Amino acid sequence: MRTPNRSTSIVLLPLLAALLVAACGGTGSSPTPTASAPVDTPEAAAAAVKARIPLFDRIGPLDPNVIGADRWWEAVPLDAATPPAGWAITFTAGWGDCQAGCIDRHTWTWNVARDGTLTFVAEAGSMPTEEILAGLRGAATGTGAGGRVVAGPTCPVEQPNDPACAPRMVADAVLVVRDGAGKEVTRTTTDGSGLFRLALAPGEYVLEPQAVEGLMGTAQPLPFTVTDGGPAWLDVAYDTGIR
Repeated sequence: MRTPNRSTSIVLLPLLAALLVAACGGTGSSPTPTASAPVDTPEAAAAAVKARIPLFDRIGPLDPNVIGADRWWEAVPLDAATPPAGWAITFTAGWGDCQAGCIDRHTWTWNVARDGTLTFVAEAGSMPTEEILAGLRGAATGTGAGGRVVAGPTCPVEQPNDPACAPRMVADAVLVVRDGAGKEVTRTTTDGSGLFRLALAPGEYVLEPQAVEGLMGTAQPLPFTVTDGGPAWLDVAYDTGIR
């Protein structure tokens, strides 16, 4: 059995952080401030991403001594300063014979500045299956809610399981949350990953997606319940108007 060749990926990650925007349709996004304390370690940078994305709650750092790992994060300094100006954090989900290095992988990369500002760089690799996404969602911790915002169709004639026609993630979608009395309790704006987390106490809520420029109409409101059993998951779907 063999482990993935990590040395090559670690050397290339600084370049990857800049170039992944062009890979697999990934797109960058505007910076998002998240942390009040300085982010001066890779662990703090990874925690800043997890604070916005529940899919990664139980993903730990890459351990080169572990054979068959299928989830990990890696960090690369953004510059040569000590401490650096920030970190490029890449989360990886792998599947398919991970004892031999994982046949398929999907990655998400953010740049995390020392002030806690997050800038989504790109996602790349094989499209994660519903089974993989369900496993990541099921491992999420805490209360509140999380989810993703997508737009489709992306092809005039869609073919089943065609990754080229998969829904695309939506950046700059404003999501408003109201309680049972109709009062706004919080709102968030997605970055280029389309992923989000909402800090909410247990209770009944409605998510109201707002109109997004360039997309047809507005996604439907989603009633949901927050419990102590882990974050609720919300899939928000916009219409691209492609027919």
